[in-house]
Amino acid sequence: MNVQLIIAAATVVGFSLVAAAFAIGTTIGNGLVSSRAVEAIARQPEARPNIFQFLIIGVGFVEANGFIALGLALYLFFVVANVPSLVATLLAGAK
Repeated sequence: MNVQLIIAAATVVGFSLVAAAFAIGTTIGNGLVSSRAVEAIARQPEARPNIFQFLIIGVGFVEANGFIALGLALYLFFVVANVPSLVATLLAGAK
């Protein structure tokens, strides 16, 4: 078994897991923030503009955490593990 092949496969699996966690986490976070905002507006309709402003800020924070996770995953994929060069090396060795 080629060690470079194992490293490339593990990196791809790790990247996929981080990307899936990014998608699931931001979806759940956005749902929670939005549901709490709707509940707050239902209790106090006169505070709707203020609640809506905090809703936008909350969704922004949730999305920012997701993009940070995606950026970290891309950094690990392209810089730390250098998967494109590993794949190129494996393809060149297979010929």
